[in-house]
Amino acid sequence: MDPKDILRTAHQALDIEINELKGLRNRLNDSFIKSVFAINEVKGKLIVVGIGKSAHVANKIVATLNSTGTPSQFLHAAEAIHGDLGVIQKQDVVLCISYSGNSPEIVNLLPFLKDYSSALIAMTGNVESKLAKAADIVLNTHVDKEACPNKLAPTSSTTVQMALGDALAVCLMELKDFKEIDFAKFHPGGSLGKNLTAKVEQFVSTNRPEVHLDASVREVIISVSGSQHGITVVVESEKIVGVITDGDIRRMLLNQEDISKVKAADIISKNPKTIDKNKLAKEAMQILKQFNIGQLVVTDNEKYYGIIDIHKLLDEGIN
Repeated sequence: MDPKDILRTAHQALDIEINELKGLRNRLNDSFIKSVFAINEVKGKLIVVGIGKSAHVANKIVATLNSTGTPSQFLHAAEAIHGDLGVIQKQDVVLCISYSGNSPEIVNLLPFLKDYSSALIAMTGNVESKLAKAADIVLNTHVDKEACPNKLAPTSSTTVQMALGDALAVCLMELKDFKEIDFAKFHPGGSLGKNLTAKVEQFVSTNRPEVHLDASVREVIISVSGSQHGITVVVESEKIVGVITDGDIRRMLLNQEDISKVKAADIISKNPKTIDKNKLAKEAMQILKQFNIGQLVVTDNEKYYGIIDIHKLLDEGIN
């Protein structure tokens, strides 16, 4: 197959799916609005049912909804009839996904899905199917053409299902006034969550180098060398006076022949950049990038608390 043919085939597949998505957009009606309100007002959770490729779509929709504030659970149609129906409670809403709407497993489940839940929403490409006729609300996911060259493999149809699930999730987020901070609550371990919630205090080094103004060069060098960050903080009466970096020491050595009388006060860099320990870690990263520095002095009510290092933040996914 010629490389140009590969690209042509890919373009055709995408064009077909784009056209089907446009068709879905134009079909959205009161049924979609009713579905959004039914799911938003559910007193229990949303149960999403599927089998085959629709089951994979259902799992993705459940994952999206759970991460955006709508409690959901996947139920495999084949397993439901063998005991898993117990997950459905009367206060739950069921969203059943089946393109044909006539799959035997789905049809066998319909009486139970209706009886065990407060409402049944059908997501199907066949509005005359048994699923559609049994449902309280029908979401039409009909496609004219699959992107598959044999017009057999679910391609356009699953894309439409997935997109409709995303549309439901986005509308529910708007209804719930779901904000960044809410999203972060459900993603505490990932970089998204950390960037939205992680505080500076979580990343402060346990090493806390400091010297006084009258410290000798030897004391300064020992403090900087043992700090792991190439920096020490000059403190007097619990107040931060400045910092001394390994660069400050090198410049001093180049300019001074006799260092025996040099004190920390002679090589200090005053007014260092600081950040309170309760600020967001991403704010610390912004300061580090803005001033092109590698460390920030961390404070606790203006008192010296520790050092935060840009490499630590980068390793933790803070950006």
